[in-house]
Amino acid sequence: MPNYVVGHKTPDSDSICSAIALSYLKTTLGEETVPARLGELSPETLFILDKFGFEQPELKTSYAGESLYIVDHSDRVQGPDDIDDATILGIIDHHKLGDITTSTPLEIWVRPVGCTNTIIKMMYDFHNVEIPKNIAGAMMCAILSDTVIFKSPTCTTADIKCVEALAEIAGISDPKALGMEMFKVKSAVEGTPVRDLVLRDFKDFNMNGNLLGIGQLEVIDLSIFDDMKAELAADIAELKTEGNYHSVILLLTDIMKEGSEFLVVSDNDDLTEKAYGKATVNGSVWIDGVLSRKKQVVPQLQDSLA
Repeated sequence: MPNYVVGHKTPDSDSICSAIALSYLKTTLGEETVPARLGELSPETLFILDKFGFEQPELKTSYAGESLYIVDHSDRVQGPDDIDDATILGIIDHHKLGDITTSTPLEIWVRPVGCTNTIIKMMYDFHNVEIPKNIAGAMMCAILSDTVIFKSPTCTTADIKCVEALAEIAGISDPKALGMEMFKVKSAVEGTPVRDLVLRDFKDFNMNGNLLGIGQLEVIDLSIFDDMKAELAADIAELKTEGNYHSVILLLTDIMKEGSEFLVVSDNDDLTEKAYGKATVNGSVWIDGVLSRKKQVVPQLQDSLA
């Protein structure tokens, strides 16, 4: 029976490409491992898989009795619902250390870098395993996505060096140009149902007993949301009620202007004022320089709700 690699619910490109890259590494090392996913894929991720010739990983939501590696998260609320009934073999992640626990020893690679695939590149190097051309391309794209083409404050020298090395393996002469192609795909929102947009890159967080949902839409021009902003705001209000959230935040991130508009519904009227020093006006606030949910949004909220 094979082991599995799976990322978080509402998987992004890093989760999916990590699952593919790690499963190949582990299988090459003699440990049969299969990539999986917990949800549907975004247009950007589908673009990456199509470009490098990959099928979508298996959609698998139950892991009771299975052995698995967790990638791109370590928060229980973001993983499989029956994770307590699975054997966790390892965690590979670049976020804060979450609340997943195990009863047996496990392999852990957690690094403060911009992308899980950067860590997996380090794992390939450590084990002296050659990365196939198509896997290198997918890993490179995931790093470009997570680091917002190196603009994110989470981006490190290690991420940049990994992209350079992976681009050479994949035969990509201009990684940044490919990154812009990806973000154009990400920015194509016309005709997409509002709820699908809200949940496209959405994560749950348990912050000191408060359940928060934080989504993010990264685009190259925020004006594409002008005609749908009211619908997005109404939908996150509905989602808050449906999911019994303390707060739901949707970040509309403009990667060219390098900032985010926060759409907020919360039990706390002063949520953003306490966390970021800027109050919402009619459920919205623009904050310059915010590109990273992981580094510039979640820690401040966590501290403000302590």
